[in-house]
Amino acid sequence: MTSRPSAGSLVLVRHGQSTANAAGLFTGILDPALSATGADEARASAELLLSNGLVPDALFVSPLKRATQTARIIAETLSIPAAEVTVDWRLTERNYGALTGRLKDDVRTEFGESQFLAWRRSVDTAPPAMADEQFAPFQNSALFQGLPTRALTRTESLRDVMARVTEFHDERVLPQLAMGRTVLIVAHGNSLRAYCAVLEQLDKSAIHRLNLPTGHPLVYADGTRRYLDAERAEAAALALTLDGGT
Repeated sequence: MTSRPSAGSLVLVRHGQSTANAAGLFTGILDPALSATGADEARASAELLLSNGLVPDALFVSPLKRATQTARIIAETLSIPAAEVTVDWRLTERNYGALTGRLKDDVRTEFGESQFLAWRRSVDTAPPAMADEQFAPFQNSALFQGLPTRALTRTESLRDVMARVTEFHDERVLPQLAMGRTVLIVAHGNSLRAYCAVLEQLDKSAIHRLNLPTGHPLVYADGTRRYLDAERAEAAALALTLDGGT
């Protein structure tokens, strides 16, 4: 059963800012690179981990470029061998369906604040599904052709993401934590939001309020969770909240 770690330490890091984050897009399964700011955030995350004695024994990462670039910067900074870095598709960002690639401000204007927030923040409401012409390029991409069929859907609710990260956690992470190891996961705003919801058994209201800023290590250990740089992380999370959330 999924639960907070009781032996080892689990660290969650949302990738550094991507170029699509900076542009205000519904990014989802798009595969943009880190921005220059994002690369700096990745390096800052690594330094925080190092200064707090949290060099991971195992590092798991989403296959999307913004996450793998962040993980690579962290691994290089901390001298983590490549053999200790594992890509797992279940950490991929939530699929925003037909909203993928659209400007968030345009969606808010077209559909109204209530619908915008339901698609962006709710647990059970999935955005409209991708039509064939939008879905086909993802289906034919090198990234998704190399992954299991169930890795690519036409849309997802946060509940769908919670199911896959639960499976990942129980299969890949709990055994590591049981051995007292430190595990680092580099993923995305919504896949990590789903992860936190599962670990803490959050209700829908708490999930709605939860925002995870880019490049701020969040540590679960000894039955508690804390940001390594709480003051800056909480300020960044507040800024996300005021902008509509993760």
